Amino acid sequence: MRAVVFQGVEEPLTVEEVDRPDCGADEVVVETEACGVCRSDWHAWKGDWGWIGMMPTSGLVFGHEPAGTVVEVGEDVERLREGDRVTNPFNLSDGTCRHCRAGRANICERSVPMGFLQMQQGAFAEEYPVRAADQNVVKLPDSADPVDVAGLGCRFATAFHGLVHRVDVGAGEWVAVHGCGGVGLSAVHIADALGANVVAVDLDADKLARAEELGADETVRVGDVKDVPQAVKKATPNSRGTEVSVDALGIAETCRNAVDSLCKGGRHLQIGMTTSEEGGEVSLPVDTMVTDEREFYGSYGMPPNEYEEIFSMMERGTIQPGKVVSETISLDEVPRTIENLGEYDTVGIPVCDEF
Repeated sequence: MRAVVFQGVEEPLTVEEVDRPDCGADEVVVETEACGVCRSDWHAWKGDWGWIGMMPTSGLVFGHEPAGTVVEVGEDVERLREGDRVTNPFNLSDGTCRHCRAGRANICERSVPMGFLQMQQGAFAEEYPVRAADQNVVKLPDSADPVDVAGLGCRFATAFHGLVHRVDVGAGEWVAVHGCGGVGLSAVHIADALGANVVAVDLDADKLARAEELGADETVRVGDVKDVPQAVKKATPNSRGTEVSVDALGIAETCRNAVDSLCKGGRHLQIGMTTSEEGGEVSLPVDTMVTDEREFYGSYGMPPNEYEEIFSMMERGTIQPGKVVSETISLDEVPRTIENLGEYDTVGIPVCDEF
């Protein structure tokens, strides 16, 4: 079968013929219908994240935002059948640790990130395997479009989990989203759907225009203002600042600006992960966070049990992940698309739907 294969850090990705995945006893094999192209793929290609143990090796198949149809079922799998239309979280859990039992499988103690380690190949391929399938595989509603499902992938799902289950955004609150790439635009759309007032922040006018289409009430274009946090605060009632801030990029500047945009008692949500320039470490105004009682939260993917919430909102039309999809591409275009993500000029989420 054809797949996109990693050759080494910053080496050109290639489309090659590889062996079809084996199906283990607790696994399923899925025929890929769509898979989102994520900035996390670019981070891995660049060699980032070694400091958290994520070190892809040559021969790895990338791709972690999939949708498809089950074509083979392991002998120990009870909940799934051939022909089921499915997706899965990118961070695959085992279902047995204390976090899994508490409904927080996204931070499973033995989590395996799909498409980042050889033990779990990804979905930029005609078929892909899913380990611990009864635990990780999520059946799709009949009405779900595979491109829309790939669009919700890790970015939309991470933003949803973060805004709904980590910082609990309420109607009428003000939310600042710093960085309007795929995950940032997802956060804008979700926060708007939750009834929040949204301030979108970015360098790029096209991304800010897209943020307005997705529900942003105010925008701040970095470069047009001297002080980004103050510009965000001026957009809020009495210039008090936002109840929630989101860093959807993961560089030191956006993280600091996001935290400094908060009002007293505000909650910061960190979704973006750092590059090799930060190496996983960012300086923050700790004393101000203490005296203002600002809170700092992380969001890492989404557990399988929360997908039903997204599907229900999709069926009601409250949220539409497909609105964040910018383009559909073929498998042959995936290498170039990943390698070009470092230009930061993609508006929305590219999805591969031709294998």
